[in-house]
Amino acid sequence: MGAALRAGPCSGLPLPLPLLPSMLLLLPLLLPLLCVSGMIPEPRNARITSVNLHSTLQWDAPRFPRGNLTYTVQSKSIYYLGGSFETLRTELRQPWCDVSSLSPYGSYLLQLRAEAGQLHSPWVTLTFKPMDDTTIGPPEVRLKSESGALHVDVSGPFAEHEQERWPLRLYYGSWSYRILYWRKGSREHPASASWVAQVDTRHSSEILAQLEPWTVYCVRVQALIPEWNKTGQLSRELCEQTTHNGVTPVWIIVTVLVGSMLVVGTAFTVCFFSSFYLYRLFKHVFCPSYIFPQHLKEFLSKPPSAPQPFPLLPQEELLVCDKLTVISEQPQTLREGSGDEASGTPELPQDSAQGDSDSGKA
Repeated sequence: MGAALRAGPCSGLPLPLPLLPSMLLLLPLLLPLLCVSGMIPEPRNARITSVNLHSTLQWDAPRFPRGNLTYTVQSKSIYYLGGSFETLRTELRQPWCDVSSLSPYGSYLLQLRAEAGQLHSPWVTLTFKPMDDTTIGPPEVRLKSESGALHVDVSGPFAEHEQERWPLRLYYGSWSYRILYWRKGSREHPASASWVAQVDTRHSSEILAQLEPWTVYCVRVQALIPEWNKTGQLSRELCEQTTHNGVTPVWIIVTVLVGSMLVVGTAFTVCFFSSFYLYRLFKHVFCPSYIFPQHLKEFLSKPPSAPQPFPLLPQEELLVCDKLTVISEQPQTLREGSGDEASGTPELPQDSAQGDSDSGKA
């Protein structure tokens, strides 16, 4: 116990033996004053993550038995050595802090500490230069196959802050893109394959020509900033199949020409016969070939109340009658029984006699 007391609480310095009794009496009062800065350990693994100038200070919480720890983050510009730290955020309960509000063109000292009531940890200091420390993200790429070539359109990456997007090339000035392309199907990683072709361009649009027709090519793009010695992240892989090299084969030209001629000829023939049929139908309806007689035209042209051109005959004169005599056939039994009488004096039927009488009267 004497060795422990001689080491002193929290200070790490040996205590003189003559002062030991007085220190034991003042120990309850001096302990909070001596250990106020060492009671809370400092935050661990403090680091800054920055992508496209969107920066976040992160850390791991210290091992502290009591809960309800809060954190304070302060910043100061390196260019002003005599300046004081300004508080960016205080009473943070999560182990991170957004520092994107700092100007991207400056250099800063950031300090962080943990707090619990009146106790706090020592400051943890970091140096932060946004333009140097940020990571250039992947650009946005659009790929289109046309006439045997691949058209690559690139935009970004962008710095996003408070719902605003600004191209990073406006901050850095010097800017170019590196386009990597290869034939799909190889098992090697594209970044390390020796057969991967690359094109560096300062423009946001590039045409990849001299490609094999009807072949699938894959493309990835990254940003380059030579003046800052920075290389951006690769974009996601996009693949597209090339078409023919733009020279149309002769057989396709002949096929299209013959097909067009057949279509035009068929359409012309159908139109001709349709027009001829409609012409004949129109002529038959509105201009018939036969001619009405003149007296029928006059008759049809007169109103119904006009006198008729032909006089009406009496009804008796219009009737034409012919005389009809009906002779009935006698049965054969009757003929055999009176053969002689029938041969001597033939008997006329009643209807015949009546017909004779009628004719006599006439």
